[in-house]
Amino acid sequence: MLTLTNKQARQFILLKHGLLGAHKFIGKQGALEFVRQAGCIQFDPVDSCGKNAELTLQSRVKNFTKQTLSELLYTDRSLVDFPDKNLSIFPTEDWPYFQRYRQAAKDGGRNFPELEELEKQAIEYIRINGAVSSDDLPMQGSIHWHSSIHWSGVWNGNTNAARAVLEQLYSTGVLIIHHKNGSRKYYDLADKYLPAQLLDSPDPLPDDFAHKKWRVLRRIGAVGLLWNRPSDAWLNIWDMKSPERIQIFKELLSEEKILAVQVEGISAELYYRAEDHPLLETVLENRDYKPRCEFLAPLDCFLWDRKLIKALFGFEYSWEIYTPAPKRKYGFYVLPILYGDRFAGRIEAVCQSKTNVLLVKNIWYEDGVRQTKKLLSEIDKTLKRFARFNQCGSIQFETPERRELS
Repeated sequence: MLTLTNKQARQFILLKHGLLGAHKFIGKQGALEFVRQAGCIQFDPVDSCGKNAELTLQSRVKNFTKQTLSELLYTDRSLVDFPDKNLSIFPTEDWPYFQRYRQAAKDGGRNFPELEELEKQAIEYIRINGAVSSDDLPMQGSIHWHSSIHWSGVWNGNTNAARAVLEQLYSTGVLIIHHKNGSRKYYDLADKYLPAQLLDSPDPLPDDFAHKKWRVLRRIGAVGLLWNRPSDAWLNIWDMKSPERIQIFKELLSEEKILAVQVEGISAELYYRAEDHPLLETVLENRDYKPRCEFLAPLDCFLWDRKLIKALFGFEYSWEIYTPAPKRKYGFYVLPILYGDRFAGRIEAVCQSKTNVLLVKNIWYEDGVRQTKKLLSEIDKTLKRFARFNQCGSIQFETPERRELS
């Protein structure tokens, strides 16, 4: 078994993600390639300075814009919104692998007797009138409903009927998201946009264990290096218990789909996909890589196992969006700052769309990080690029000791 230094392990995972050295992913094709590599990227609707999926891609993909992701989703239909690691975006070609989700949604829908007739009405209306949001669908009142596959609806009360029906039909795969206007979703019939061959494809892995095994391998590829431990990286792989996960790792190793590595300072073995071994061999040559400064998304797949990030990078990160304000250590929507193969700090920035200003509320530097001219210059360059990404014409600092950029 190979033994890596901590630095080599950091470099491997960063190069895998395209976060170190020259850009590995470029433009629209690069964005698609990264999502295919990751399997999925998490979606979250909060937009403080870009939504999570957009933030994930802007840190890796040269010349990425928010419109790039929108085109891949709603023009090219190369990507699709659907639950995977919670709400996610994944390659459209993977649609058949989530048939069990759509079937679970159909089965769950039978618990709500009002749904069936309302679904027929909604499908007929959309077939005639095209894409609709819950505000457009002429359906009054509320019904008892909640999704069986993701957090939508009200478990102990009623949900707006139009929203409930659209979300249910989306969960079952009858509808897909046609486009979004801010956080508002517009739905249309899936068979108008996805090929019948794809929609009619059977589940390639009907056996539950085989499906979980596919998901575990996919998640290892998404993070780059993972250990065989309980982890947020396994979220939403239904009903996978520790004994089953251990067996999956054992079989993936015996099939040589994953390989084990030891990293100095970490007692547990780490695993990577066998297809990434050439990249690891490159890292073993101990090359120097030009450092990049990037702001990472809170739910970035690189950060899916925060205990592992702490072990490898000495960086402890908690997304404090749901933490009551008085108990927050940093802020509402704080992004890690990566510089080279280390975390330099974290930043809280807010896009003020009415004035086209990116307001930097604060920058916190990690203990031991020297605020050199080089580091400050790289952060300033990244801020300017980040402002352009958010279509902001200027940058302002809320903290007095930070100067305002030109």
